[in-house]
Amino acid sequence: MSKHWVGKTTDIEEMKSKIFKIAGIEFGLYQVRGSWYAWSNFCPHQGASICKGLVCGTRLPSLVYEYKYGMEEQILRCPWHGWEFDLTNGKLLVDSHTKLRGYPVEIENDDLFVILPK
Repeated sequence: MSKHWVGKTTDIEEMKSKIFKIAGIEFGLYQVRGSWYAWSNFCPHQGASICKGLVCGTRLPSLVYEYKYGMEEQILRCPWHGWEFDLTNGKLLVDSHTKLRGYPVEIENDDLFVILPK
């Protein structure tokens, strides 16, 4: 594993992403409710650049004729086919066995580091 500096926490606005390519690995860095996440920029469905997708919320389970919306700014929607992934755990909303590949994020003072495989 190798540790890579990607910037200051203040460099990346809350709830927005920044895409990086380090050592041949492309990933998006996200802040969701004060926690940081790094996800591979590869949709497991058909290989889209997932990190170019919309960060949004989604419809929640509800009764007939109800419409509940939630998880605002916590969902990453694939730009090709609309698959929705939870940014806090990388899981596809409709199938928890399908996940984005994640990388650990460390914070030291105001510096952000992503841990990538060698």
